[in-house]
Amino acid sequence: MRSNFLKIVEFNWPFYAAAVAIGVAIPAVTMSVPLGVGTRAAAYAGTGLVVLWIVASLVASWIVYDGSRLMEWDWVLQALGFSPKSWINLHAGYDASTPALRQIFKGADGRVFDIFDPREMTEPSIRQARRLARNLVTPEPADFRHLPVATGTVDVATLLLSAHELRSESARSALFTELRRVLGPGGRVVVAEHLRDWANFLAFGPGCLHFHSRRTWARCFSRHRFDIHREFSITPFVRVFVLRRLT
Repeated sequence: MRSNFLKIVEFNWPFYAAAVAIGVAIPAVTMSVPLGVGTRAAAYAGTGLVVLWIVASLVASWIVYDGSRLMEWDWVLQALGFSPKSWINLHAGYDASTPALRQIFKGADGRVFDIFDPREMTEPSIRQARRLARNLVTPEPADFRHLPVATGTVDVATLLLSAHELRSESARSALFTELRRVLGPGGRVVVAEHLRDWANFLAFGPGCLHFHSRRTWARCFSRHRFDIHREFSITPFVRVFVLRRLT
């Protein structure tokens, strides 16, 4: 099986290329232009920071995607504590989880939806991921505002490293409104996400701004009457929320 870490690097290579170019350009310019001692020191410090974040992001990505149990997905069933009879998996074009979920939820009725919307999901990395993705399961295209699922018919919905692609609060609100509609009583939503926190800042630098804070997610969950039933980390960089649909 191809390394998940290498896939992530492939999806994000323009950012790494830009960071390397900056790391090379700053010292070159600094050496060719007369600068004061303070300015020169600041330039070299900036270069060091760029190099540090490149290395840190690569190490963190390997830890998350190849060095942890995240991409094995067996933790999903353990986190739920029960086997659903029906489930849906939502992603934005790169689907690494559905084959495993079909084995984990064997015998259950499962559907997978691609909720990509170019108006809401504007990051270059998601377009690169969609272009390069070789998904083993063909998804059903779906509008996250109107999921093609009957009301109250789903036991479990999974959003595994995909929900952050919804950049606006209104888009996230629309999705969770739909999730509340389609889930049956006692239904669960499993959300796995990088967070905009110190761990991800140290690992990814300004790139962590692509993610949302725990406070943002908690506010979204609460607004749509979901209780955080369980919460845990897989590595310091990924947080998992198991949400319970409140009546």
